[in-house]
Amino acid sequence: MAPRPNWKGYLKLSLVSCPIALYPATSSSERVSFRQINKKTGNRLRQQLVDEDTREPVDAAEKGRGYEVAKGQYIQVEDDELDAIQVESTHTIEIERFVPLAEIDVRYFDSPYYLIPDDQVGLDAFAVIRDAMASKKMVGVGRVVLQKRERPILLEPFGRGIRGMTLRYPYEVRSEADYFEGIPELKIPADMLRLAEHIIDTKAGSFEPQQFVDRYEVELVELLKKKQAGVPPKRQTPAAPRPTGANIFDLLRRSVEMEGKRKTKSPPLQPSIAKKKAAKTRARA
Repeated sequence: MAPRPNWKGYLKLSLVSCPIALYPATSSSERVSFRQINKKTGNRLRQQLVDEDTREPVDAAEKGRGYEVAKGQYIQVEDDELDAIQVESTHTIEIERFVPLAEIDVRYFDSPYYLIPDDQVGLDAFAVIRDAMASKKMVGVGRVVLQKRERPILLEPFGRGIRGMTLRYPYEVRSEADYFEGIPELKIPADMLRLAEHIIDTKAGSFEPQQFVDRYEVELVELLKKKQAGVPPKRQTPAAPRPTGANIFDLLRRSVEMEGKRKTKSPPLQPSIAKKKAAKTRARA
């Protein structure tokens, strides 16, 4: 089943506009998920809304929104009142400025989306906006309303379409100064630094996300298979790494030797890649 768009509206650059649809670029539905159950009966549990003071169950139709102004005091806000807050980004993503992508701090990145034209009439307008950004090597910044909240959104040419990335507001990003201030400045010996740099060189490569395997998910699926088959799972806790001792130079030297030996061996295939290679081999046969 094709995914539903999270938003439909218009992409606008000055006087040029076109209808678009916004789709989420990621999904977590493939992950193993759990339900809350009653341990005694094995039945699924259902959560119930309860009034904090009266402790009486509340029907879903009586559920509303409230902003707490004092302890136990709330300003009620109705859905139609929120819908009445009209900002242009409710229906239109207007590109307000263009910036180099490298200037955007990754801490501001929130959720990725795909933007596609929503009808044939706006194809030319969509393509000219996309290709002009690609030609100038710039990304656009606009605003969009998702789930009743306005978010800044970054727009980047991406193949035949446009990739969107909602951005966090400055008040949502914590300053590193609050965390790094207590780290003292250290003068690292040059020979120790060279060894560490050599280790980086031996482990350098390209970013290949297909090489990543969710090892926790793999072990979780294996656990569920064993439990379903009635096989008692093994309980083992992986050993935590010990803090590095004082002789860091010796540890770095030994690390260089170890990484050198690893590099001479061919890297193991990840499960997904191994399956693909096996399938190709069978097809040739």
